Amino acid sequence: MKSVKIKSPATIANLVCGFDVLGMALNDPQDVMQVTLSKEPGIRIQHNDIYNLPVIPEKNVAGVALLELIKELDNENGFDIVIEKHIKPGSGLGSSAASAAGVVVAANHLLGNIFSKEDLVRFAMAGEKLASGVKHADNISPCIYGGVTLIRSIFPLDIIPLPAPPMYVAVVHPQIEVKTSDAREILRKEVLLKDAIKQWGNIAGLVAGFMQNDYGLISRSLEDVIIEPVRSILIPGFDEVKKKCAAAGALGGGIAGSGPSIFMLCKEENVAKDVELIMKGIYDSIGLAYHSYVTTINNKGITIV
Repeated sequence: MKSVKIKSPATIANLVCGFDVLGMALNDPQDVMQVTLSKEPGIRIQHNDIYNLPVIPEKNVAGVALLELIKELDNENGFDIVIEKHIKPGSGLGSSAASAAGVVVAANHLLGNIFSKEDLVRFAMAGEKLASGVKHADNISPCIYGGVTLIRSIFPLDIIPLPAPPMYVAVVHPQIEVKTSDAREILRKEVLLKDAIKQWGNIAGLVAGFMQNDYGLISRSLEDVIIEPVRSILIPGFDEVKKKCAAAGALGGGIAGSGPSIFMLCKEENVAKDVELIMKGIYDSIGLAYHSYVTTINNKGITIV
C-alpha cells in the first residue's frame, strides 16, 4: 500500500471586498492528513481530533470530494483517510476546504499526479457544497495553489494566482460558531448599483495593490459595502476591533470567510502583534473566549510531509 502525509492550510476567503472570488492561504493553522491507497474499494475515514465529524464518506467533506475524484478513475482502488484537524470547523478559516482540498491533493499524489490543480479544485468544491450548500472555490483555490488567488469564474473554472507583497496576518477567533450556510442565508439578494460600482472598484484596487506591491492601495481597497454590513452583526465586538486595529496601523481587514474569525493585514510584524493585543483586549473586556495568533501568507498551499 502507498501512503502520504500532507498538511493543509487555513485560508481566508473574500479578503473583505472579494466575496466568493478572492482567497488567501495562511501558514498557521494547518490540518494534518494521512491518506493511503488501498486495493480494497471504498473510502474509510478516521478522525483523530475532538470535533466528532461524520465518518460516512457521503456526509464528510473529504469523503464527498474524494468520491468526485474516484468517478474519473478507471480502477477500483480505495482510500483510507486519517484526519487530524487543527482548523476548527465553523471558524471561518476554511476548515471544510482544508479537508476537501487536502484529500484530493493527497490522492492525486498517490495516483501519480494524473489530475491538474484545476481538476482538484473542481473535485474539492463538492465538499464545499456539502458544507455550505453552494459550490465555491475562494477557500479551495488558495489551499491548493497557495498564496492569493482570484476566481474569475466557477463555471467554467478560471483561477488566477496573484502575487502579493509580504504581509503579516493577525487573526482573532471568538469562540462562537457561525455556519457558512446561515451566513449566506441572511445576505441581501439584490444590491444597489452605486454599491456594486464601489465594490468593483475596491476588488480591482485590491488586485492591483497585490500585483504592484502597493500597500497604500491595498489598504484603501479593503472595504466591503455589500456583505460585511450584514454579516458583522453576527460577530460581537467586530466594529470596535476594526476601528481600533486600523488606528494601530493595520492596513485593513474584516471577516474571515463567513466568520466569526476576524483578520487584519499588516505590513510589519510589530504592528501585527500590537493588533493582536488590541483584539485580545477587546474580547477580554467583552468576556468572550477567543483564540488569536499572528501568521503570514502561505505561498505553497498544501504540502507533502
